[in-house]
Order: sequence, then C-alpha cells, then structure tokens
Amino acid sequence: MKNPKTNQNTENIITQIYNNLRSQIIGQDELIQNLLIALLSGGHILIEGMPGLAKTLSAATLANSVNAKFKRIQFTPDLLPSDLIGTDIYLQERGRFEFSEGPLFSNIILADEINRAPAKVQSALLEAMAEGQITAGKKTYKLPELFMVIATQNPLEQEGTYALPEAQLDRFLMQVKISYPDAQEELQILELAEKQDSKNIVPLKNIAPQDILAAREKISQIYLDEKLKQYIVNLVMASREAEKYDQELASYIKFGASPRATLALAQTAKALAYLNGDEFVTPYHIQKMAPYILSHRIILSYKAAAANLDNDQIVKYLIDLVAV
Repeated sequence: MKNPKTNQNTENIITQIYNNLRSQIIGQDELIQNLLIALLSGGHILIEGMPGLAKTLSAATLANSVNAKFKRIQFTPDLLPSDLIGTDIYLQERGRFEFSEGPLFSNIILADEINRAPAKVQSALLEAMAEGQITAGKKTYKLPELFMVIATQNPLEQEGTYALPEAQLDRFLMQVKISYPDAQEELQILELAEKQDSKNIVPLKNIAPQDILAAREKISQIYLDEKLKQYIVNLVMASREAEKYDQELASYIKFGASPRATLALAQTAKALAYLNGDEFVTPYHIQKMAPYILSHRIILSYKAAAANLDNDQIVKYLIDLVAV
C-alpha cells in the first residue's frame, strides 16, 4: 500500500499513524493497512498467524500512535470472565462493595491467542464487542467510545487451540491472515533491532482518540452509489444462494454470510477509499475488502474440505461470478 492520502483539514493524521506503524513493523503492509481500516471503521479485527510475526507490536504501536489506553490480555484455558470485565470488591473501610474495572475498560485491547480460552470467557468478550458495554452482577457499564479489539489466534492445527464460535467470528469486522516475511524483510527486521529498542514506542503527541472519531465521521460521508450498494448485497446474497450462480459452488457452502457482512463491506470500502484519497467508492474498493469481510463468515461443507478448498478460495469464486 502506498502512503495513504488524507484531506488537508484532517492534518494528515492517518498518514502519520501509517508511517509510525511502518517504522516499527517490517514486512506486514497488509496487516498495517487493515488495522487502519478496522480502526477507522469502528470495528474489531482478528489476526491469524504463527507466533513472532509482530502482532503484539502492531497493536501496541497503533494504540501509542493515537495516545489511546492499551491493554494486552493473554488468553489461557484457566482465564475467567472477571479477569476481563472486572469484579465487585468489598472495601472494609467504606463498608460496601465497589466495582473494580478490568482491562476491557481501555481503548484498544489486544486479545492474544484468543482461541485458547474457554467459551465462558468468549461470551464475556462478545458483549463488549457487540454492545460496547459489559455487565457485572446487576449493573451495566459503558466502555469508552473509542473501543477496538485486536484479537490474535494461532492456526487451528496447533495444540491447545479451539475454533471460535460462529457468533463471535461474526462480530469481528474483518479477519487477516499473515505469513512470515521474506529474506529481505527479515534482514531489515534484524537491522531495525540493532538500531533501536523496539519496545520503546514513541507516541504521536499531536494525535488523540478524538481525531479518530472525527475521521470516522468523514468516512461516513464518502459517496457510495446505489448500484454499488446493490453489488455489495449481491455479493453477500451469493454466499447464501450460490446455486443461482453455480451448482457446484453451492455444494461447497453450508452457511453464507450474515447481514453484518453487508454493513461491514460497505463501511470498509469507504474506509479504503478514504485512505486512498478517493471521494467515492469504486468496485475495486469492494473487491479488495471482500476477502477480509466474507471469509470468516462463510461456513463450508464437508465436500469443500474433501476438495481441499478453503474460505479464501470460495470468496474468490464469488467475486468472479457476481457481476459488477
């Protein structure tokens, strides 16, 4: 991705964040772009990849770039819901219980290795992601207006990992799969590590969470033509009614994408247009974002597994089949 272009009245805040991320993270341009899109779209992102690919560093750098409150939660099999949301603590000197906030009361949350935790912990996180609030006892507490979950998961083939529930996957705006850097990029990582301590991330002091909220407002004003709205709907509907396009493809899909996919595809296409300095959405923006939006929302049949087809391949077929 080229350096994002922004309007002059936004003071190029997105460009500054992008450059700050690239100064710390080598060889993960796709991840950097999608982190920005998720941030600007007001959604959550699920990152899948092997350990050591700068997932934690990316989340911390993003939070520091906007001077946001950041918390990292290591998900383990013995994690409890109260470890996320907090709990009521009895204060003897006051003679009453008071709520002690958990790490979810932050702007950007890194849910590290999310697919190692039990279902009851996932359900606690689900309310925060879906409603922007948490419930403890009989009380409900609002989370910050700028609230984003960056979750990482190891490939399911690894020991001690579990597939996330479909309802929770649907709450993630997008999913990104990352791979190892090439030899040249790995050399740059080595050189960067020699020059500086990568743990000392310098925040951009002229940027605040309110600037991100203002950018979101501008993104909502990006023009999306009625015909492209219909194209988005057709793409999502094709995942549910693939038999209208190809009978064999239909046999590979068990369940299609939900209406959240329609909303997410429109919003992320606008965000990508904004990053590229465009004033309106084009089919390119929609097709570029479709794999990140649709792949984790489509459930494949056993026939697809037998044919060694994955979700990304199915989404590619859908994009090829549905006319603009």
